[in-house]
Amino acid sequence: MLAYSKHRRLRWSGVAKKESKPGKNERGGELLVAQNRSASYNYHLLERFEAGMALRGTEVKALREGKANIREAYAHIRGGELWLENCHISEYRAGGPWNHAPLGTRKLLMHKEEIRKLVDKTEPKGTTLIPIRIYFRNGLAKCEIALAQGKKDWDRRQEARTKEARREVKDAIYRSRRR
Repeated sequence: MLAYSKHRRLRWSGVAKKESKPGKNERGGELLVAQNRSASYNYHLLERFEAGMALRGTEVKALREGKANIREAYAHIRGGELWLENCHISEYRAGGPWNHAPLGTRKLLMHKEEIRKLVDKTEPKGTTLIPIRIYFRNGLAKCEIALAQGKKDWDRRQEARTKEARREVKDAIYRSRRR
């Protein structure tokens, strides 16, 4: 990078700033860490919420390396607080004796009023809270959770049929335009 010295001459500072576009893991200031891709396959996602995460230092460093798995994770409300269970964040290699437990319970941060609304929405039988993705926004770890209802086998089969029908229609339209 060229910069002016105090004598008004151009000089090379040694560091070139490269403006980069968001990569495949980034979008609009967000850095995606983990995603639960099977959630929409196994559940009807009714409503989505964003919650902050209370983490230890080694957990944050491991997340920044992308070492998290939320496939088997779920959230629940206990004592008026929201908790994330069964979320696997691998140990930070350089953590030493201060490392965290990979499968620990982690607190999710939401306003009390939002948590009260979630309590009312999760009371009906068959609804649960599942994490959809973990990401960093402006340097803060966030977890997107969804109010979900489990799908039956016939729901999955019907969804596969409609997906296939949409794909066939799209292909037919594409072929007719090519002629």
